[in-house]
Amino acid sequence: PPSTVPRLARLLWRLLEVSGRNRCGPISAEPQDHSIGEEFKAISAAASHIEIAPGVELGRALWTHGAALHSRRVYAALRALSHRWPNGHAPQAFLTLFAQSFHGQLVEAAGCEPVKVANRIQSPSVKGNPVKGPYLVIIVAGEYPEAHGYAPLRAYAQPIYSGQRFLPVDSEFERSLLKELLRARLDLDRRGIDLWIEKPVFDKLTPLGACRPDFMLEARSRSTGEVKRIVVEAMGFEDEDYYASKAVTHPRMAQLAPVITIAPDDVAERRVRRILADAIEI
Repeated sequence: PPSTVPRLARLLWRLLEVSGRNRCGPISAEPQDHSIGEEFKAISAAASHIEIAPGVELGRALWTHGAALHSRRVYAALRALSHRWPNGHAPQAFLTLFAQSFHGQLVEAAGCEPVKVANRIQSPSVKGNPVKGPYLVIIVAGEYPEAHGYAPLRAYAQPIYSGQRFLPVDSEFERSLLKELLRARLDLDRRGIDLWIEKPVFDKLTPLGACRPDFMLEARSRSTGEVKRIVVEAMGFEDEDYYASKAVTHPRMAQLAPVITIAPDDVAERRVRRILADAIEI
């Protein structure tokens, strides 16, 4: 991603990373209740470990339902917090909402009336790579002169796998590939192999420079304890510049683990699980 990544995006990615929503454990470690409520509970818990201003935890100013905004509870809480806000920092409140779609300045959040923000909603974009919903949307509310008070100012919509699994994705192809990776966990589990899946949201450092793999996998044999790590490159984009950047970062990713590339034909023809089985070999 470019260096001009919105600050809201970075905050949302921190929430996903601290909450572990960008990782998926093996079948044996899956929670009994894999629901949207549990996903938001993990997000809310992570917010207490992130500061939005010196001495102010995000958990004190975060809501996970649009009703809090429409009922103006967010603004009331923000006014109360503003008296204790550190000098030099504008009081802000945040919402993380599940949404199937957004348009311009309007977030079509689930379970509430649409939320309109002052500026156009931002989202990951690569030429020739439109990404559909669902999304996990983060909205920041703060002072807005035109509203003579507080209002929703900006929003960032991160595509995710589903409402029951907030794993971020950067393309429709990645969402399809992730579905195959999740299926592969079942095959490997039957063979006595646990599989962890990670979608890195920040760069990994290597001796050759920084890189950000599309997916990182770790397979562990339950019988021998042997571990195999793999970097997965999703080759489903149509942007030449994107692939030029891939050519630069591929050697860096190889510093992390052996790299395998998955193309759209591999997903369409259901070859992903066989490719993984051959790559893991434990």
